[in-house]
Amino acid sequence: MSPESTGQNEHYLTVYRRGFRTWRGNRPFWAGLFTILGGLPIAYFPYADMHLGNMTIAMSTTAGAGSLIIGVLLITLGFTMWFHHIVKVFAGVAAILLALISIPVANIGGFIIGFLFSLLGGALSIAWAPGEATGDPASGDPVATRSRGDAFEAPAYGQEPHDTAEAPQRPMLHKAAAEADDGRHRAG
Repeated sequence: MSPESTGQNEHYLTVYRRGFRTWRGNRPFWAGLFTILGGLPIAYFPYADMHLGNMTIAMSTTAGAGSLIIGVLLITLGFTMWFHHIVKVFAGVAAILLALISIPVANIGGFIIGFLFSLLGGALSIAWAPGEATGDPASGDPVATRSRGDAFEAPAYGQEPHDTAEAPQRPMLHKAAAEADDGRHRAG
């Protein structure tokens, strides 16, 4: 057992937490969560009855079915942001449009709560970009070197890269790719 081996003595909750953190970091998690939280009050309030003592207040409207559809679509878009993050821009624009439509249709957008959450979730989805991998620059980790903005220099054709047994194959970055095709676009 070496001091570098990991996972041997870790608690299973720590393993799940790290796995969830990795999953969450690869998609617009907060955008999906806010969109889902915005869809819930929009779908719920038209069918809810509030009791204040002996008085019952029904918040149902003639557009109750429209509210339900908008709320369910917002919840679906939130899950889409989580599990199909490649369509994040479409899901974000659709969430913003549905949030705006919910103002006149669904009790002022779920009493403004659902509207604001859905609007924020859609905006976060549009603005989300995947993060870059980081590492320890002191150890010479090439991932950490690239995250600081330095380009990885690929070896020339026919040359062997250093430490082939230890270093994984890395793709050429923009600087090396531009030099390989004399600065032209791939299609040209």
